[in-house]
Amino acid sequence: MLRTISLDLQCPINPVISAYAEEAHGWLDGWTRSHGLPGVYADRLAEGRIARYAARLYPHASPGDLHVLSALFTWFFLIDDECDRASVPEPERVRALVGGALSLLRGEPGSPDDALPGPLGSMLADAWREPQRRMPARWRTRFVATVEHHLNGVVVEARNKAGGHRPAVQEYVELRRATSAAYVAHALVDFAGNGDLVNESFYYHPAVRAFSRTGNDLLSWFNDLLSLERDAATAGGHNLVLAIATERGVSLEEAAEVARARWQRTMRHFPVLRAAVPPHGAAGRRYLDGVEYAIRGTMDWSYESARYQ
Repeated sequence: MLRTISLDLQCPINPVISAYAEEAHGWLDGWTRSHGLPGVYADRLAEGRIARYAARLYPHASPGDLHVLSALFTWFFLIDDECDRASVPEPERVRALVGGALSLLRGEPGSPDDALPGPLGSMLADAWREPQRRMPARWRTRFVATVEHHLNGVVVEARNKAGGHRPAVQEYVELRRATSAAYVAHALVDFAGNGDLVNESFYYHPAVRAFSRTGNDLLSWFNDLLSLERDAATAGGHNLVLAIATERGVSLEEAAEVARARWQRTMRHFPVLRAAVPPHGAAGRRYLDGVEYAIRGTMDWSYESARYQ
């Protein structure tokens, strides 16, 4: 049965959440404070209930792995806030943060503080330690590539905002696939599955890429609809509804209707894309399930998190 989720969107994906969600929430609060994050930021992170977000996306992860996933999610939210903190974006500063993060993930020489100073560096180094130790090189390479894709998108968005460039719809959709970090979340499905990987060619199969890309769009466009009021004031046109309104010369209300219809049409087609994926075994099914969990988990978490209230 379809569940109506507000915003007039219907999502047929069933909600799931780990039994360890609340335990992870308590652990994460202590972890963020242990890295010297100022109390006001730690309080805001706790109100965001980020561990429950990870628990919705990775419901079958072990308690320890859910801690790691929650810590990584927290870092990505922090870097997003750090890049957006200035009223006028600073692309070069954002680029420096991105370079430091990638250097740390790649294991390049130097201490975490050399690559990325302060809590941002120590938190990423701590959260990355277990995946780096446990996961094979081919996964680490793919994961870091998804992080680089995401962070490069963050740099482009900062540059756009600083220069007053408002992207057209297709340009924005492509950029949003990077800034959403959904591909990072998809890659982490393998870590949550205790490193049980499919043959690497699976992840690059056209049908799998189409499914993952569409899952990213559904997650991203939902977020754009939910955060439209805030984005209209702060995003410099970086929101699907804003891009539609500008390109078509229509009101935000009309553009929102177009975006909702696009979301619902895409969701109806989503099962067809999954059915097109070739036989893939248990690990492949886990990955495809994880792409679906990322959509539904984002929707449900967004309504319980203070981050979007």
